[in-house]
Amino acid sequence: MKIVLAPDSYKGSLSAKAACEAMEAGIRRAFPDADIVHVPMADGGEGTAESLVSATGGEMVECMVTGPLGERVRARWGRLGDGRTAVIELAEASGLVLVPPARRNPLHTTTYGTGELIADAVRAGCRDIILAIGGSASNDAGAGMAQALGVRLLDDAGRELPPGGGALGRLARIDATRMLPGVRECRVTVACDVDNPLVGPEGASAVFGPQKGATPEMVKVLDDNLRHFADVVERDLGVRVADLPGAGAAGGMGAGAVAFLAATLRRGVEIVIDAVRLEEKLRGADLVLSGEGQCDHQTVRGKTPFGVAQVARRAGVPVVLLAGSLGDGVEALFEHGVTSAFSIVDRPLSLDEAMARAPALIASAAERVVRAVFAAGGGRR
Repeated sequence: MKIVLAPDSYKGSLSAKAACEAMEAGIRRAFPDADIVHVPMADGGEGTAESLVSATGGEMVECMVTGPLGERVRARWGRLGDGRTAVIELAEASGLVLVPPARRNPLHTTTYGTGELIADAVRAGCRDIILAIGGSASNDAGAGMAQALGVRLLDDAGRELPPGGGALGRLARIDATRMLPGVRECRVTVACDVDNPLVGPEGASAVFGPQKGATPEMVKVLDDNLRHFADVVERDLGVRVADLPGAGAAGGMGAGAVAFLAATLRRGVEIVIDAVRLEEKLRGADLVLSGEGQCDHQTVRGKTPFGVAQVARRAGVPVVLLAGSLGDGVEALFEHGVTSAFSIVDRPLSLDEAMARAPALIASAAERVVRAVFAAGGGRR
């Protein structure tokens, strides 16, 4: 039998790669000779670089960059097995996890470090870039990223703007003539799983600003500044981003990537599915196991298990999900290629206990599932 393991990470507990290893350990207890294929997955959020690097035989590259508050931080980007594709997670250099709650202020936080990661990848010879933009701490529309790549964002006096979304209201002119050599040769794809516009009641500032520390007063300033930024971008770069679906993702990084990098916005899980060649790896499979920390009504909106199920359904392969927990609306997945879904928790446990025991719980759940599926003559439809 051939079983494909294609989980996302179990946030705060296990990486996607570690989840694959735990699933295999359980399956081997039931079927020692099974053909087991690991395809660690992601949907553009945390763990995307590691998943793609693992699946393609690439490597992680470490460097020092500027964090969201201006301090130096250690961050990583992934070089895929083809040697020319870089995977860069915005959260590595400009993520909310890098800012203590008491210091969160999107008027000042910057994406400069994300630009430094891109620059490092370009200098290393990468010309295809996958930019995963989940977990942002900023609301600067990628302005800091652009500055790190040599773009000058100038005020009326010809001075460079300081970091943060609070300064964008003073933007008078964009000079992109000094962009780092090689950047214009890159093909950039942004993993973007929201369709929010840049501005307005559904825009970056109103929807995502409060979780980054923005007060209602800050939200208004930030939204006005992003509207002004979009006007200057359209005038100086000839790119309209204000109402572009997905432009509001990651504090406007969707807009910045389109404006400064000519990026294409795509669903994160679709990018990963293509990069790891999931469809090819499903050929001849009898079963797919996928999962994540929680499966619920949001999973069907494009998260990893949903994307895996879509591909598996086309291949006629059943999919079983192993989740840390099952929330309301998980049944909707049964309409989209998921055969069944189970919680890995097999007895009353606190969240901390469940997370600490995640490898053993996943292994046991995987063993129970494959015993049931194959004892009943299940598998490929």
